[in-house]
Amino acid sequence: MDTPFSTLIRTASHAQHTEAETSSFMGDLLGGRLGVDAYARYTEQLWFVYRALEEGADALREDPVAGPFIQPELFRTAALEQDLAHLRGPAWREAASPLPATVAYAERVAECARDWPAGYVAHHYTRYLGDLSGGQIIRDRAERTWGFDRKGDGVRFYVFEEIANPAAFKRAYRELLDGVNADDLEKQRIVDECKRAFDFNSAVFRELGGEYPLSA
Repeated sequence: MDTPFSTLIRTASHAQHTEAETSSFMGDLLGGRLGVDAYARYTEQLWFVYRALEEGADALREDPVAGPFIQPELFRTAALEQDLAHLRGPAWREAASPLPATVAYAERVAECARDWPAGYVAHHYTRYLGDLSGGQIIRDRAERTWGFDRKGDGVRFYVFEEIANPAAFKRAYRELLDGVNADDLEKQRIVDECKRAFDFNSAVFRELGGEYPLSA
């Protein structure tokens, strides 16, 4: 491929990315039109997905395709658990429940981690690079809307304390994508899985929107 793979994967998934970003639930959440409970429910769904993403990471450390992407400074599960304890109290696990779309999403991530490392890379990319980029907008809005301390409890998921220079980290990540150990056919399959990952995100947002509809 003449086009760098990091460029190809970004442009090919643009439509799905835009659909996820512009969901009515996320628009209402970022617009301050939903309460903190909706934010907590969204955070809870993220916990199920990241648990699947990170529980599968150890087995992939030596994998020639996925291994270079396994970077502990990205891991988010512990931060999500801190946020949920703050948002829902110390017994938050007892009430935590995944939406059907979240179950499907987490199961697909776990399946890729187990059976298809290149597919795992697609989910890794869509989640973590999104966290480092657009996630910072969510953090800022959450702090201002619900009064969380800046980069404190409630928004720790969005704070990458071990990454001093996010811009440089993202450049290095894109270089990893450009050098991914896969032929052109496998790269196309990764692109397709990336689109699928955004579709999973959109499905979660639709179900969250069903739980938190805005009254007219």
